[in-house]
Amino acid sequence: MGFEVRDLTNGTQGELASVSRSLGPKVGKYRVNLADLASVGAKGIEDASVRSEIVVIDELGPMELTSPEFRKAIRACLDSGKPILAVVHERLDDDLINEMRSSAKETVELSQHNRDETTDRLASEVLGAVGAPKAS
Repeated sequence: MGFEVRDLTNGTQGELASVSRSLGPKVGKYRVNLADLASVGAKGIEDASVRSEIVVIDELGPMELTSPEFRKAIRACLDSGKPILAVVHERLDDDLINEMRSSAKETVELSQHNRDETTDRLASEVLGAVGAPKAS
């Protein structure tokens, strides 16, 4: 029926998109709630670019990129120089996302076959990025 957007640092949440909405950009059968995407999603990401040691975004896809505020928040993250762990829709072709991909230390295509070892490796990388001992 729809998707929600959440800021895990402060617990705020809102509606990302819904089939029952009549306003907002259309992505497939959904309409994007630009107000909630800006006030929860973009604000959370922008705050993380200033206050957090690492920025985690799940996910960057066509719905999120309909918001100018969300795109501005992604730009702030890229400009911050902080480590970013982002789930990006694999077929997404967008200048901002392509810039993110090209500046990435590493990209990983997650599949059912590699998910267990990838999870362990990413956990170790994230811990290292924030100065914690890497998991063994």
